[in-house]
Formats: sequence, C-alpha cells, structure tokens
Amino acid sequence: MSIRTKRLASVIQKDLGSILQQNYQPSGTFITVTQVRITSDLSIAKVYLSVFSQDRDPQTIYQFIDDNQDQIRYELASKIKNQVRRIPELLFFEDDTAEYVNKMEQLFAKVRKQRGDSEGDNTES
Repeated sequence: MSIRTKRLASVIQKDLGSILQQNYQPSGTFITVTQVRITSDLSIAKVYLSVFSQDRDPQTIYQFIDDNQDQIRYELASKIKNQVRRIPELLFFEDDTAEYVNKMEQLFAKVRKQRGDSEGDNTES
C-alpha cells in the first residue's frame, strides 16, 4: 500500500467515524470504524465496523448503514472532496477481530490448563 493510499485510508476512517457517530448511531449503540482498506486505484474502500449495542441486534444496525450507504458516501464526499478526484465506493463489513481474539484466548487458556495439569502430574512423582 502506498503512502497516499494509507493517508487516504486514515482520513476516510476518521471522517467516517465522525459521520457515523453524529448521524447514524442510534442511542445506546457505539459504532467504531476499526479499519479502512482502499484498492490501489482508490475506487473502492472496504470499511470495517465494530458495533456494540445492548438492546439492539447488531445486524439491524449493519443493515441500516448499508441502506444509507449513498447518503454516507455523499457526506464523506463533502469532507474529502478536495483530497481526491473521485470518491471511493464504500463497502461495509463487520469487524470480527474481537471474536477472533476471544477464541484464541480461550484456546490458549485451554492449553495452559492442560499443561498445568500435566506438569502437576510430573512434579508429584
């Protein structure tokens, strides 16, 4: 990824975060833009979102964001229009990094427990 692509991804992440928080975040819900990946031709931006909601299904929030994708892109265009010739198409994805980390932590805990049990058996002999 070039420096320009990285810089644009950072700007899009920051601006989309503020747009989503101000206009598309239902009360009691936290939406975080965790990562933005842009194609080398700057035409497509893959936006990874993390949604925390106690009283709503996160899938309904993702659906709401997808339904308002054109409006979100328009608002982003008003913020970054002087930095790019063409506003990239936005594709929103669920960021499952937290789930992956929890799964790995559970596996490590299981291995530690098994090692602890087997080491305990060896030291008693």
